[in-house]
Amino acid sequence: MASRLTSAAFAGGGVLFLLYPALRPSGDDAAAMASTGWVAGHAAAMLGFVLLGLAVLGLHQVLGDRLSLRAAVVTWIGAGLTLPYYGAEDFGLYVIARRSLRDGAPELMELAGEFRFGLVPATMFAAGLVLLAVGAIMAAVSIWRSDRLPKWSGTPLALGFALFIPQFFGPYPLRVVHGALIMIGGLWAAAVLWRAADHRAGSAA
Repeated sequence: MASRLTSAAFAGGGVLFLLYPALRPSGDDAAAMASTGWVAGHAAAMLGFVLLGLAVLGLHQVLGDRLSLRAAVVTWIGAGLTLPYYGAEDFGLYVIARRSLRDGAPELMELAGEFRFGLVPATMFAAGLVLLAVGAIMAAVSIWRSDRLPKWSGTPLALGFALFIPQFFGPYPLRVVHGALIMIGGLWAAAVLWRAADHRAGSAA
């Protein structure tokens, strides 16, 4: 049961990280931030971070080693530091942008920049994403060392999170490709965990 739930968490999280750039408008102006796509895309990312934490915790239950436990702890801390920023981006900037458009007050969008590049929120955001990358890499190493799952099955997901910060500086199509990479990583991890659960069920029968 743990393997199947973990598999579902990896698959669901992977799909959500593709929906994040696919639904989010490509721009960062008031029209983009005031759109339902902005809210839906960032909500997908937030749910993806939650599922990633659950998935890595479930991976530890499957592998049972110390490294996978540490990966789960680091991933949870990373998600905890990242989610407040995403929540403010999703709901706070949405309200600011809608008010800016409604009142014809473009100067209100300066508040978005003050939040996004403020020292504390930006530092928390960056630290959270770095820890998420570290957690995903630790999980991939744990998979590599185990004899229960294919060695490479954690690599695409780890690569996707290692590139999470750099992809922000690329063109919008690159961000969609990055989301696809994380989805592939999540689906691959889900597939191998599902097959492992089937194998154990067959052996027990």
